[in-house]
Amino acid sequence: MRSAPTSRADQDDAAAVRLPTIAPFHLEATVRVLQRRPGSHEVWDGNRYLRVFTTPDGLVLTAVENRGSIHAPDVRLSILAGAPSALTRRSFEQTLAKMLGLSVDPAPLHAAAMRLRSLRPTALALRGMRPPRFATLFETFGSVVPFQQLSLDAGAAIVRRLVERFGEELAHDGKSYAAFPRPSVIADARLPPLLACGLSRAKAESLRSLARAVEEGEVREETIVPLATSDALAALTAFRGIGPWSAALVLLRGFGRLEVFPPGDSGAIRGLTALLRSRSPESLARTIERFGAYRGYLYLCGLGGSLLAKGLIRSADAAAQTHDSCGINERLTASAAAPAGSAASAGRSP
Repeated sequence: MRSAPTSRADQDDAAAVRLPTIAPFHLEATVRVLQRRPGSHEVWDGNRYLRVFTTPDGLVLTAVENRGSIHAPDVRLSILAGAPSALTRRSFEQTLAKMLGLSVDPAPLHAAAMRLRSLRPTALALRGMRPPRFATLFETFGSVVPFQQLSLDAGAAIVRRLVERFGEELAHDGKSYAAFPRPSVIADARLPPLLACGLSRAKAESLRSLARAVEEGEVREETIVPLATSDALAALTAFRGIGPWSAALVLLRGFGRLEVFPPGDSGAIRGLTALLRSRSPESLARTIERFGAYRGYLYLCGLGGSLLAKGLIRSADAAAQTHDSCGINERLTASAAAPAGSAASAGRSP
C-alpha cells in the first residue's frame, strides 16, 4: 500500500535536534536583532536561521527553525551541509542556544519593557525576543570595531565585505554561504585588503591586533566571564581600539551582560528618543537607568523597534497568524495527498 507523502518536517525529524527553550520565543526577532542588518553570514530566509560554522571537521551549514509557534515553540537544529562529528554537533547545540538566548527567561525582560507605557506596543510586537549574542569572542570584536562612529548600514556593509573577502565559503542547494573569518586569517592579513573592505587604518590595525590577541590567548572568554562588569570593562578597554562604547557593546552582544547600555551611542539614543517619545536627553537617561539590570534589553528593544518599522521583523501577532495559516495549509495538503480511506484523508490520527 502506498504511503502518503511526508512533509519536510517529517523527513527531517530523525536528523533534527530539538533545542529546549521557554515560551514565548520569537525566532525571527531574535535573529534580526542579532544581524542588525541582513548579512552574508547571518541569514534569515523567511522561516529559518542559516549559519556556516568553521569547525575541526570543516565547514558546516546549520539551520534553526521554530516548527511550533511563538507561544509553543518547537525549536529544531538541522545540519544542511558538512559532516560534523557527534562532538561538533553538541558544540553547535550549545553555541546556538547561547547565540539565540534559548536559556534566558523571557518573562522578566517582557515585564520590564511593559512597565514603560510608551514601550508597550513595541514590547508586545517583539514578545518572545531574546537577547542574542555573537558566536565567538573574535566575531564579537569583528562585529563591533567596524561600527565605531558609523551608522548601522555603513558598519554592516564593512562587515559584509570582510566576510566576503576573508571568510570561507560553502555551497549548498545552488547557493553560497560564507563563514565569519577566522581570527588567524585576519591576524595574518595585510593592511591594504582590510582597508579595501572600508575599514579606516586605525580600525584595521585594531582588528588585526585583536585577532592576534585572541589567537595567542591574550584575551579569552573564560577570563572575562567571571569578572564583575566594571572589571570586565576595564580589561577590555586595555586593548587597542576598544573604548568605553566598544567595551560595553562587547559585554552586551558577546557576553549577554544585560545591565550594560553602551554609552554615547548616538544611533541608539535617537532611536529610543523617537520610540519612547522622550522629551529631553535627561528624561531618556533617567528611563535607561530605571531599567537597571535590563538596560541592555532596552537597547535591544530600540533596535528591534527600528527593524519592525523597516518591515524586517513581523510582529508577534502577525508571525503567529502566519504560523497558523501554514499549519492549516500543510494539513490540507497532506490530506489531499493521502490515499482515499487512509487515516490522513479521513482527518484522523493514524
